[in-house]
Amino acid sequence: MATATPPIGSPARWRLDGQTVLCTGGTKGIGKAIVEEFASLGARVFTCARSASDLAACLKEWTAKGYEVEGIAVDVSDSDARRAMMEQVAGSFVGRLDVLVNNVGTNIRKPTAQYTEDQYDKIMDINLKSTYHLCQLAHPLLKKAGKGCVINVGSVAGVIGIKSGSVYGLTKAAMVQLSKNLACEWASDGIRVNTVAPWYIETPLTAQVLGDPVYRKEVEDRTPMKRVGSSEEISGICAFLAMSGSSYITGQTVCVDGGFTVNGFY
Repeated sequence: MATATPPIGSPARWRLDGQTVLCTGGTKGIGKAIVEEFASLGARVFTCARSASDLAACLKEWTAKGYEVEGIAVDVSDSDARRAMMEQVAGSFVGRLDVLVNNVGTNIRKPTAQYTEDQYDKIMDINLKSTYHLCQLAHPLLKKAGKGCVINVGSVAGVIGIKSGSVYGLTKAAMVQLSKNLACEWASDGIRVNTVAPWYIETPLTAQVLGDPVYRKEVEDRTPMKRVGSSEEISGICAFLAMSGSSYITGQTVCVDGGFTVNGFY
């Protein structure tokens, strides 16, 4: 029986040469680190952002580094825009996609009783509905690849209660369950699906709260490693989950959190 992964000692176990990747929200924070991590390992990457100017600046930077990256300015909360983007991805990658990274996300922090319906819909559309729909749209391309991989960038807010707001938490919890279901449903299509769940990471999205020294100290005090994480510490595990060296891992939620979720009352 053929092995599912290259043998020990083969450099191919830890590279992504020839792989095609779609990573949403790839111009800032975790998304940008993921694009650069995958591209540096030999993958061809397609990404997107709402800001055309941010995307253009990043594409220029990546080209200078020798990375193979394409992109489109698009709002992934819009279903028609998602379909148009996937059609462009299919054209760029000749109808094949090896890896889908659902990274785009947003949040509005406030007490549950104060959310408006529009605010609820916005968080749900960007965080969850886009992830679900892009998985649907990507399925034929991932199946054609033979060894497809989906990585959903969730949050520890999806596995434990934190001060991120209930709507954000429920979108991330739903992503965890979506990954588990798809891992089982799509295994016969050769597609693996996992969730990466970060704790506080230095990004533009978390700057609003980590900029408060009192709040930041509370975060660090509750983290065994006594610090917040970096985007590169998320992109590394995402790359690993896409490699053939992780070919027997699916349906899992990997918390990248400095030990926060296991701290309890230590």
